[in-house]
Amino acid sequence: MKNGEPETGSLLTFEFVSLCMVLTAAFCTISVFYSFYHYLGTIGIPVAWRGFLVGLEAMAAFGLRLFVLPWLHVRNALTILICSMILSILVSCSYLWVTTVAAMFVLRVVHGAVFVAVTASAIALIVNFIPKGKSGQGFGVLSVAMMIPYAVIPSLAEALLPFVRSDADLYAASSIFSVAALIPLAALRSRIGIVISGMDDFLLRRLTLEEIRINFRIPAVRYLLSCILLVFFAHATGFYFIKNLSLETAVGDVGLYFTISITAMIAIRVFGASHFDRTSKPAALQGALALLIPCLILLPHAASPASYYLLAVVYGLCIGIGLPLLNALLFSASSPSLRGFNTNMAIVMQDGAFFLMPYLGGMLITQGARFGVLFYVAAGFVLLSLLLITALRRRSNDL
Repeated sequence: MKNGEPETGSLLTFEFVSLCMVLTAAFCTISVFYSFYHYLGTIGIPVAWRGFLVGLEAMAAFGLRLFVLPWLHVRNALTILICSMILSILVSCSYLWVTTVAAMFVLRVVHGAVFVAVTASAIALIVNFIPKGKSGQGFGVLSVAMMIPYAVIPSLAEALLPFVRSDADLYAASSIFSVAALIPLAALRSRIGIVISGMDDFLLRRLTLEEIRINFRIPAVRYLLSCILLVFFAHATGFYFIKNLSLETAVGDVGLYFTISITAMIAIRVFGASHFDRTSKPAALQGALALLIPCLILLPHAASPASYYLLAVVYGLCIGIGLPLLNALLFSASSPSLRGFNTNMAIVMQDGAFFLMPYLGGMLITQGARFGVLFYVAAGFVLLSLLLITALRRRSNDL
């Protein structure tokens, strides 16, 4: 560690791995809510409220993360992380007895706030243990840690569902992951304390509004955050509307599509992460985005299961390469004191896209558009992102 910034060295340190495990645990408690819309129907929540309550957690996370970030810094992050993880246990268990619209509204907002506190504080810490020369590999591993729950928990929950009273039991049971996360956090207290003692003071204090303004004046930061937002708009389109597209085209099973695409995302990040830092990140990113555009355009035209599932592989590989590289480039473009802030801003972009895209897509559908049109729009988002990266590469000092 030099001036609070890790030099080139091992990425898989105890601190980095432990914090990745904490993030995995946090996402385990969220991924179990894949069935939440259905569950709301079983407890008598009116149809008009169900979609809103499902999206309320993400909406709360989007707004609250913007409020939390300026107050978060390395010195207070671990305390916030431990306290919010304890609150996460209480929140998960609260679903056992909350059954009215008003109470569920409050619980979803609180849930969003707690999840923001957990993830934002964990990321504020974890970026300090990523060597600058291994940013691509670091964010590849980090993204896998956050994706594994979505590949495992829904299937596990479905297997356990016949043995519990309702989905609420599974929501409460997910609190075991939060309990388990407290173990590495307890071990991290002294180790992170040692790391903090060796950091410069400017890395430990709260960011000033002027520093945040200066950060957003940096072209690379603005361009990369915009690219991340655009790519997540495209990704959210696939997440929310691929089932409707599959029903419209009737060429494949959406469950298998998700399994294939997520497996491809995880595989490229696990087996390709070490190569992310050996190649030109901007060039690799441009290649991934350029390939993603025809993939999205061709999805509505898939005429057979084979072509449909092949596009799932291509989609997974492109997203699996593109998003970690965008985060790695943002990390490299940021000063050490702002890396945690900017990495969390990337998650704000994700929250915003996953909150807004269902509404934007729904508006197009109500105007008579077919679901395939949404994927053309998604391809347009990726094209804009590719143009921004190309423009940024022409600024020789920015990438």
